[in-house]
Amino acid sequence: MDTRQPYDKKLYDKVSVWLEAHRQQMIEDIMRLVRIPSVSEPKQDKEAPFGEGCRACLEEMLAIGREHGFHTENYGNRMGSIGEADKDWEHMIGFWNHLDVVPVGNQWTYPPFDPVVREPFLIGRGSQDNKGPAVGILYVMEALRELGIPLKHQLCLFVGCDEERGMEDLEYYTAHYPAPKLSMIADCGFPVCYGEKGIVEGNFHSEGQLSEQVLELAGGNASNMIPDEAFVVLAYSEELEQALVEKGVFAESGSGTVTAGHSGDTIRIQARGESRHSAFPDGSMNAIHELADFLAGLDVLPQADRALFGRLSYLSQEYFGEHTQIAYSDEASGRTTCAATVLGMAEGRVTLHFNIRYAISTDQEKMLAGLERTAEENSMRWELIRNSAPNYFPREHPAVDLLTDLYNEITGSNKECFVMGGGTYARKLPHAFAYGLGGMEETQEDKRIRSELFLPGHGGAHEPDEGLNLRLLMEGMKIYAMAVVALNECEL
Repeated sequence: MDTRQPYDKKLYDKVSVWLEAHRQQMIEDIMRLVRIPSVSEPKQDKEAPFGEGCRACLEEMLAIGREHGFHTENYGNRMGSIGEADKDWEHMIGFWNHLDVVPVGNQWTYPPFDPVVREPFLIGRGSQDNKGPAVGILYVMEALRELGIPLKHQLCLFVGCDEERGMEDLEYYTAHYPAPKLSMIADCGFPVCYGEKGIVEGNFHSEGQLSEQVLELAGGNASNMIPDEAFVVLAYSEELEQALVEKGVFAESGSGTVTAGHSGDTIRIQARGESRHSAFPDGSMNAIHELADFLAGLDVLPQADRALFGRLSYLSQEYFGEHTQIAYSDEASGRTTCAATVLGMAEGRVTLHFNIRYAISTDQEKMLAGLERTAEENSMRWELIRNSAPNYFPREHPAVDLLTDLYNEITGSNKECFVMGGGTYARKLPHAFAYGLGGMEETQEDKRIRSELFLPGHGGAHEPDEGLNLRLLMEGMKIYAMAVVALNECEL
């Protein structure tokens, strides 16, 4: 029998009034962070180990924390904390967010680092993933403090600079500093995400070389993004030009997925797609596949080139591991996703990078053997870059049902806790799960405004014109505040 008390609606209203009164200040703080281009770039620099942008963004976030009356600490310019000076690790709830962002990519209609507000959306790279929620959690902590709400546990906000690229920031932190008793990651959808698929990153390298006719070949710019652009530069010939004219892809006449242009002694062929986060590829269009498929059918290219492009097309065609022999699934985590995300060439040899999110129960040895076998069958070599094991927070822990029920009670929803393909800091922390601040349903009015502001395939995390729904952020912050209070009932 459920003995948990219903959430305190008077307290919820009190928190709501405080947060709404500070809404404009919160927006301004988010915009301060979005203005800083904080794409994580590994550097051999103690002062800026992930690049100047990440260091500057971390400093700005810590400055915001101090302005709000909290003690801050900087951990090697990799991570920082905002909370109390005297830390009680055994009775602490840690909130974790990241300040680094994925590369801008292409096809933006709004300036990526000059944020604009078009109510209810704040548009700019990192607004949704994950600078807006980072600032939101800070305001939740301040609201609870300023309202004098008694808490059983100490609260601390942690912010990092390398979540999107590989989480070396958190690996550094956990190697040198303690972790909270319980950690919640606000980089997910509501309600509780108690498990995350494993993540494999690796490359297929071609054994053969492309002909000298292929001068450049590239596509994608981040491991965890479905690429929205890929291109090849070919040496000019009249035969090639005529073939492309017949296919109707020259820029002056072509308006489809693939277009071509002639410049001096070269011809550039470009494919456009629709980007998504690689963990959630449904609805995307992979520009690498579109380019490779087109080139495989271009009869004027040498047969060996077309054969290699055909293999690239095959490997990048689908997202669930059928073509790479790793189509695993389980009831808890669903299907494995397997996306070709970056294409490159050096000295005629092609590299095709894959980002794989595998089901929790997957036999990892068999999966890696499947990738090796796929490579061999396609005259390629498989290179494993990293294998981040799945994360599993005990489903039976009382916090899982407590916070799931709280979310459903406040929102009138009937959602269940879940496992996802996305990767958060939870996989690198002990006793951690993801909870919010996203995943809530937009109103019909929100959807109408979204359709006016954003092109299809725009507006989401990792997409062009990334936008944060401020109304939903505010609602999520209120839920988070009540979640912290509810955890008074739990032993961590």
